[in-house]
Amino acid sequence: MAAYAHPEVLVDTSWVKGNLGNEDLRIVEVDYDPTANYNLGHIPGSVLIDWRKDINDPVRRDIVSKEDLEALFGRLGISNDHQIVLYGDFNNWFAAFAFWVFKYYGVDNVVLLNGGRKKWIEQDLPVTKEVPSFPATTFTAKEPDETLRVYLAYVREAYKQAGKVLVDVRGPKEFSGEILAPPEYPTEHAQRGGHIPGAKNIPWGQAVNEDGTFKTTEE
Repeated sequence: MAAYAHPEVLVDTSWVKGNLGNEDLRIVEVDYDPTANYNLGHIPGSVLIDWRKDINDPVRRDIVSKEDLEALFGRLGISNDHQIVLYGDFNNWFAAFAFWVFKYYGVDNVVLLNGGRKKWIEQDLPVTKEVPSFPATTFTAKEPDETLRVYLAYVREAYKQAGKVLVDVRGPKEFSGEILAPPEYPTEHAQRGGHIPGAKNIPWGQAVNEDGTFKTTEE
């Protein structure tokens, strides 16, 4: 992992395989389709987070509150003492979203499985359809870390200022306004086509290799 800027937030498949059954670990799957992949087979001992309703408020179109996250962790049997490993489909797309939400609320002991579900399956590592059940716990999150987030008012000023760069991680056709949503996710569409003036387009998919692992710092 030395080739990464922050190797401490990643673990590889061999590490996870070697820690299956570790009671100090909680493995969490977060997919674009919240149930399809998980029900087909998941890493043994992993629980499912449905990003659409567990960490996202569908009415406000915003992330859940600190109290809601604490309640979610409690239901899943995740305590402050557990090491959390996140993984998911589509190059960890929504697992990475969950990682950001957790960090926003000060969850320190969380890492991403480098390569996600794709690499785990490609390596023919064990999967199961058994859904684990853990005793309920109490989890205490921290107050939001606002250094990890900006709001509309900030963006409206930032894009006009030299020295600040907005990065749009959508695909080129969404960036240009040719389409409003990626073909794989037709319900996740923009209200209008195009992009914020001055934004640079670096599609999310360009940050990963064919096996789903993140590219190195040099790449």
